[in-house]
Amino acid sequence: MLANSQGEVKRYLDGTIKNPKQHQLNGFLIARFVNKMIDKLESFSPINKNAQQWSNIKMAEISFNQVKRKLETVL
Repeated sequence: MLANSQGEVKRYLDGTIKNPKQHQLNGFLIARFVNKMIDKLESFSPINKNAQQWSNIKMAEISFNQVKRKLETVL
């Protein structure tokens, strides 16, 4: 939520997803992590977030959903 831009959010998430892959974690564990993150992001309310935070949350949700779709084709 503290990122300064949507691009920064994407870079943070790409790094988060790359790390488990580099450590050769099971794809199902990565998928489980991604699903938990999507659930958490969907639980946030825009009422108590400022515009930048809400934009970052939505960008993170979009990015995790993209990863989820990619994983579904592989797993």
